[in-house]
Amino acid sequence: MKKGLIALIAIVAILVIGGLWLARTNNNLVPLDEEVSSQWGNVESSYQRRADLIPNIVNTAKGYAEFEQSTLIGVIEARSKATSINIDPSNITPAQLRQFQEAQSGLTSALSRLLAVFERYPDLKANENFKELINELERTENRINVERNRFNEKAKILNSEIRMFPTNLAAGILGFDNRAYFEADAGSENAPEVEFDFGTK
Repeated sequence: MKKGLIALIAIVAILVIGGLWLARTNNNLVPLDEEVSSQWGNVESSYQRRADLIPNIVNTAKGYAEFEQSTLIGVIEARSKATSINIDPSNITPAQLRQFQEAQSGLTSALSRLLAVFERYPDLKANENFKELINELERTENRINVERNRFNEKAKILNSEIRMFPTNLAAGILGFDNRAYFEADAGSENAPEVEFDFGTK
């Protein structure tokens, strides 16, 4: 009887201690998880800002009748593809992030072709509205890079915490998984130098 009571007390104590430990681990991981999700929102917002600029850029170019329509169509289609991918920030898998990144890279390539074609149109290059749109696009591209790097930093903190002992024992039980990282685009280590000359000819 006495041994049974001691065993029961020991089991209850283990359950209580284990429950408290799980609760504490959960409370430590939740803010880290929320920071990653919040930072993902900043990434999406930056990409959305770029997507919002594109119609204005395209419409400005359309005002020049001889401008290559195939280039404009390519940008519009790439924008549509890039904005059609939605990701749940609480469950970002490497495959989902790769798909998102590929679509955004496709839009970046289309924009690069568009900007290269612009160089052939001195009147368009001299257009003040166009110059401001391109400047805003460049600022947005810089913001995208900053927000992606911040997302990777937040994901690294969460992933490191999840992998450390003894947190790793509880993370799976509590539903916390590693987050995927943004990776450099293929060939980005050899990024070309692009210069915009907005002077009139």
